[in-house]
Amino acid sequence: MAEPKTKYDRQLRIWGEQGQTALEKSSICLLNCGPTGSETLKNLVLGGVGSITVVDGSKVEFGDLGNNFMVDESSVGESKAKTVCAFLQELNDAAKAKFIEEYPEVLIDSNPSFFSQFTLVIATQLVEDSMVKLDRICRAANVMLIFARSYGLTGFVRISVKEHAVIESKPDHFLDDLRLNNPWPELKSFAESIDWDTSDPVIHKHTPYVVILIKMVEEWAKTHNGNLPSTREEKKDFKDLIKAKMIASDEDNYKEAIEASFKVFAPQGISSDLKQIINDSCAEVNSNSSDFWVLVAALKEFIGNEGGGEAPLEGSIPDMTSSTELYVNLQKIYQAKAEADCHEMEQLVRKILKDIGRDPDSISKATIKSFCKNARKLKVCRYRLIEDEYNSPVQQELQKYLTDEDYSIAVGFYILLRAVDRFAANYNSFPGQFDGEMDEEISRLKTTAVTLLSDLGCNGSTLTEDLINEMCRYGAAELHAVAAFIGGIASQEVIKVDRAYYIRWNSEQILMKSWM
Repeated sequence: MAEPKTKYDRQLRIWGEQGQTALEKSSICLLNCGPTGSETLKNLVLGGVGSITVVDGSKVEFGDLGNNFMVDESSVGESKAKTVCAFLQELNDAAKAKFIEEYPEVLIDSNPSFFSQFTLVIATQLVEDSMVKLDRICRAANVMLIFARSYGLTGFVRISVKEHAVIESKPDHFLDDLRLNNPWPELKSFAESIDWDTSDPVIHKHTPYVVILIKMVEEWAKTHNGNLPSTREEKKDFKDLIKAKMIASDEDNYKEAIEASFKVFAPQGISSDLKQIINDSCAEVNSNSSDFWVLVAALKEFIGNEGGGEAPLEGSIPDMTSSTELYVNLQKIYQAKAEADCHEMEQLVRKILKDIGRDPDSISKATIKSFCKNARKLKVCRYRLIEDEYNSPVQQELQKYLTDEDYSIAVGFYILLRAVDRFAANYNSFPGQFDGEMDEEISRLKTTAVTLLSDLGCNGSTLTEDLINEMCRYGAAELHAVAAFIGGIASQEVIKVDRAYYIRWNSEQILMKSWM
């Protein structure tokens, strides 16, 4: 068997050993192993999930052979859960796999405590009533829950957790942590040691732009009462002063300084988003607080004291035109400051853990280091109950999207995916599921959808005939191509939730991202 570092080499490069360890410790329950569920779990098993439990009470039928690649002709009549579980085990023998021949709806109604043993539940192809019940169960047990459903050529993925704290949010655009307008003593001394008025052209064109900007900020502040450029005119003047320092047209370092001058104009201190997190009531920690909120409590203390209003320094610098010696020295200064800040944070974390009666070493040094590196980018995601979303929607938003040219189709499918569940509850089948009078089915679905819109407070809103006809044409079919796509999205979100990695979708984004 391949060593884990070789076996999972590609993904280790993305989420690191900590992320892989978290995945390997996960215990995941899949409800319904049709194509959507099977494709979701396949991706996770290949990724190295630790333990899986497949729950499905149905038998393999001939119709399954056309949309589920994890069953074959020899398994017709056999337990679907057993067949799919065996196939998944073959994909990765490191995963512990078991199956339960039972319909998920039965477990939800008769044995709700069953779900508390898992770290995460993936519920596929459930109707609205079962989704609401399961959501309540998992919230009470503090078990992460992800819903996935494919229906014809559309579908959805919905995350449901009380709260999910994200340390490595990986924003697309984020300002480098260089402290150009608030340098600490060692960085300031380094900048002062370099003569930018030197007549030596080689030294002049190889002074790092970080040094140029720090010196220019100091020079500007002397003539502007200690203030930074704030108006458009002042920012232009600041750039002109940098340009005036150039002694040759090929000085790329000064061009970089002009291009990076916007980093100087950023306000000192922490962002409003981070302020909101450190002032959250959860930052008042006790013995039951999560590791994340213990780290936030330490961060709040650090910012208010040792950090002087700033978060721990990240410690990395971007590439720039510079002599090797100056770049390496500058890099060492940033790294030394980051290490010192991390050490201070570690002491604070240990003290807080001791004060709340927990093991002072229960949070690893590696976790604290990762937290410090990403402290400016922390995110906290909180989700409403499915029941609240369904019964108390934001009517103004819903009305807006129903009439918006860009989103009306996606929101229309969102409404219809709920309407078909009501239809099934009333008529014991989904619209178009069996051969029959299609016109009658379309009329019934239209009536059901209008009633649903009225219940949601969207009186007078209508859905296009084309959308209603499409939903009836789908006949609740679970097409493999769509199921594979939905399963790919769902498994990706599982990894994000499990890893506290990247920003996850919220319910409104899912609402607007139905697929056709």
